[in-house]
Amino acid sequence: MARYNGHRNWNYWNVSLWINNEKGLYRLALNCVKRNHTKTEAAKQFMELLSSNSGQPPKTRDGAVYTISSVRAAMSGM
Repeated sequence: MARYNGHRNWNYWNVSLWINNEKGLYRLALNCVKRNHTKTEAAKQFMELLSSNSGQPPKTRDGAVYTISSVRAAMSGM
């Protein structure tokens, strides 16, 4: 499987880049990890808090779509 800068693909890398380098997103992710038993639960909570009412999935400023799996991967090590 092809990798992108050590991540599964460009989308995972970009989501991780934003979560781990943008202070507000990092704090949100860290709080979700602290309040949940698993990274999957934390990623679901993160997505709920990040989602808007537009019906469209949230995206990074670069256009990468936040998914539960990409957020969970970005939370590794937290």
